[in-house]
Amino acid sequence: MSVLEHALITIKPGAEAAFEAAVAQALPLFRTVPGCHAVRLDRSIEQGSYVLLARWDEVADHMVFRASPAFARWRELVGGYFAAPPVVDHLTPTAAAFGILEG
Repeated sequence: MSVLEHALITIKPGAEAAFEAAVAQALPLFRTVPGCHAVRLDRSIEQGSYVLLARWDEVADHMVFRASPAFARWRELVGGYFAAPPVVDHLTPTAAAFGILEG
């Protein structure tokens, strides 16, 4: 079974370019923890917020990442741009899944 992490990220106004540059530097940190297969960041056109999507083997793999030095570095690089803590959900595919984030 695979799990999709969905994190809604709201950042401080005017910090978009700096946040995106920090994320480009930080995204490879996800791949340092076993169980992560893909990560992407998309920006909302209407809201100006971001959605981070990460494909994990299981929720436990994401929890290992959150307890790792890689996660601490991720937060060090990008956390200063957050206007509020990210809202994170873990999703499982349904019969209607069509291959999002599949290589």
